[in-house]
Amino acid sequence: MAALFADRAAAGRVLADRLRAYAGRADVVVAALACAGVPVACEVAALLSAPLELMPVRRLWVPGQVGVSMGAMVKGAVHVDGKVLLRHGVSALQLDKVISTETVELLRREAMFQGVHDSQLLEGRIVIVVDDGIATGATMSAALKALRQAKPAWVVVAVPVAPARAQDRIDPAADEFVCLESPANFDGIASSYADYRTVTDEQVRRMVELGRRLF
Repeated sequence: MAALFADRAAAGRVLADRLRAYAGRADVVVAALACAGVPVACEVAALLSAPLELMPVRRLWVPGQVGVSMGAMVKGAVHVDGKVLLRHGVSALQLDKVISTETVELLRREAMFQGVHDSQLLEGRIVIVVDDGIATGATMSAALKALRQAKPAWVVVAVPVAPARAQDRIDPAADEFVCLESPANFDGIASSYADYRTVTDEQVRRMVELGRRLF
């Protein structure tokens, strides 16, 4: 599949244009799944003149299986694919160990971002949840599960790319689903970008600091 976007920032600008109906509203917050979704979300937040909320997310990988995801977690929520657990024979003890390990990393990232990120009040507000794409839906499902606990008024999932029927994987957690591209030959998020280099914690810090200076 040919690349659909030059990089995450370019995809974010196109996505922001699709979300113009939410521009200038005082009740809108853009929530970025960190780290990969932050370059996309920063462009959206800038165009909409909306504050940015960071939601660090961690993938849960099947032990001993490189690149095989069995779920994801954010602060306050874990999403696990039971079918993957059964297929790969993951025990409850193995799952608990992976969750424990990733919880430590999640706490580290939250502590690192605290110095540059002001947490936003989400209750009663419109929250636009942004990532660089959806593959299995695990990370977005975990984020939405946690987000619903904050009692937002309306939740919009906004991504540049996702496979066909991706919306079915996360409903009914989202009130609105915005996706720029759903290619029939979807081959993963990375193949949708010409430049898909890893987004580091330090890059996230710099992007958030720049965004704070713009408002």
